[in-house]
Amino acid sequence: MSTATWTSDEIMTVTASRSLRDGMACFVGIGLPSTAANVASRTHAPDLWMIYESGTMGASPDHLPLSIGDGVLADTADAVISVPEVFNYWLQAGRIDVGFLGAAQIDRYANINTTVIGDYDDPKVRLPGAGGAPEIAASCREVVVIMRHSRRAFVDRVDFITSVGHGSGPGERERLGLRGDGPVRVITDLGVLEPHPLTRELTLVGLHPGVQVDHVRAATGWDLCVADELSRTPEPTDTELSVLRSLTGAD
Repeated sequence: MSTATWTSDEIMTVTASRSLRDGMACFVGIGLPSTAANVASRTHAPDLWMIYESGTMGASPDHLPLSIGDGVLADTADAVISVPEVFNYWLQAGRIDVGFLGAAQIDRYANINTTVIGDYDDPKVRLPGAGGAPEIAASCREVVVIMRHSRRAFVDRVDFITSVGHGSGPGERERLGLRGDGPVRVITDLGVLEPHPLTRELTLVGLHPGVQVDHVRAATGWDLCVADELSRTPEPTDTELSVLRSLTGAD
């Protein structure tokens, strides 16, 4: 339990970090996923093996990398290999335990959009694009998504499917021949969602302190399913907050 105050972004990041287990091989996305993974490696998961898309295996940066090409990743990695080898030998072969991704949009079946907002041929906003996310979502044994919760981000149907989550429902990943289990958890600044075991539709299973179900429903662009029993996220500890703030420069 923390004796300090914390922000909604901080509890989101700490909660995401707790979803990573010690000894996991984790394919890390830049941004919020990288922050959460680095918090985990400095707290409860010292043997978390972080892999970045640029081919840095077992990176342990002393500050948050600005991109997959940040030199600190290569300087601190156990090995640096080629990008094709990362994808062909490690990712597509199913050797990565968890993929840690962000998203601009996500829909009720956890399909992810990082490509465009609006029509693809005439978009309102052109986003950074796919990068390695489609392969991560397809082939990691499981995927965790971290993103801020709003109606603009949580939409009934994404404008473009960059990375397949659970497609249109049960059996879709199997039909497409996707190796991994897909998104198993979506962690936001309001709570935690997981796909329903039967319908694969994202379901609210946990709330952060001070958040009510109505808050989450109001920030979701579809009629959100809610679990019969909701958990409450434990507050960040002083240690978790200290590590997070040292990484982000918020101290």
